[in-house]
Amino acid sequence: MKPDCPILQVLDAARWAPSGDNAQAWRFEYRDAHHAIIHAFDTRETVVYDMDGRPSQIALGALLETAHIAAAELGYRVEEQWPESPDTAQALRLSLRLHPDAALSPNPLYASIRQRTVQRRPLQTRPLTADEKHALQAAAGQDWQLVWLEGQQRKTVARLLWRNALIRLTMPEAYPVHRDIIEWGAQFSEDRIPDQAIGMDPLGLRLMRWALASWQRVRFLNRYLAGTWLPRLQLDWLPALKCAAHFALLAKHPPQGLIDHVNAGRALQRFWLTADQLGLQVQPEMTPLIFSWYVRSGRPASQDVTIGVRMQQLQQQLQTLLGEDPLARAAYFGRIGAGPRAKARSLRRPLSALMLAGAPNEPSSAH
Repeated sequence: MKPDCPILQVLDAARWAPSGDNAQAWRFEYRDAHHAIIHAFDTRETVVYDMDGRPSQIALGALLETAHIAAAELGYRVEEQWPESPDTAQALRLSLRLHPDAALSPNPLYASIRQRTVQRRPLQTRPLTADEKHALQAAAGQDWQLVWLEGQQRKTVARLLWRNALIRLTMPEAYPVHRDIIEWGAQFSEDRIPDQAIGMDPLGLRLMRWALASWQRVRFLNRYLAGTWLPRLQLDWLPALKCAAHFALLAKHPPQGLIDHVNAGRALQRFWLTADQLGLQVQPEMTPLIFSWYVRSGRPASQDVTIGVRMQQLQQQLQTLLGEDPLARAAYFGRIGAGPRAKARSLRRPLSALMLAGAPNEPSSAH
């Protein structure tokens, strides 16, 4: 073990950053005790939800923000060295160097790095307080604006998510994603989402597992047995109503490239860790926004024409909800509310599995 290796301690904390479907689209290359290379990539070629790699880029930003928080805990400042033209890359190499900095104070968000979870089950409906909203906005930072959808607007969001789920559950391109990301019969998963964390009851989980065995079963269930109704009710409609609010994270200007989405991930991670410290739970609700990106780009997400029509209708509904300019500036969408942390959750691959060859043993002090 190398409990005295600062860069490994930082990476061991950073790996707990959130990523879409627990993809963990990064690997680490050890250089020395204060230097590592992050090899980041995206899943746009195989995951329909990773539109232009944006969700993966947001996850990379969360990883980097977590690295800065963990480094401060050890008394180090992080220097990032980026490639000259990162915006065009689906994969990139990013250098992290640690420099001692006596002026740094430990970041209180450090305590929530491993505790933060996705809570997909119903939350308390009590409104967020003014102090909670102020703390969350301060965490996101002055370059970001939080828009809150609360009270009766939760019903509007519920209707939007109901229609969104119909697209998600009937789009052929989404089927392999849904099939592959669930670890069945599990409370925890290092590289997927455990079925107990999805938010379905036992009957719904058994039905889902049977259906996801083949696309033919999914189509049969959807066509003859109203197969989308139960997951839409349990995973979308009820959670949309049972929360304090939904939120959108807006940039000052429409995000344009990798750096903008990485910065969104940094702000998101500060927001999410602050929410955890306030006793608030967060669940991403990104697919309506991702489908909107497809529509705005003029590129189809599916070969099914009906899916394209439904996405256009959904995009109009989302634009009516947020407004045309806020929607163009939106980088993230989710729900929030008071409640307990999830008992079932995604874990992370061990640091050793994320390290490329040449690294010493991982630290024992990070757990």
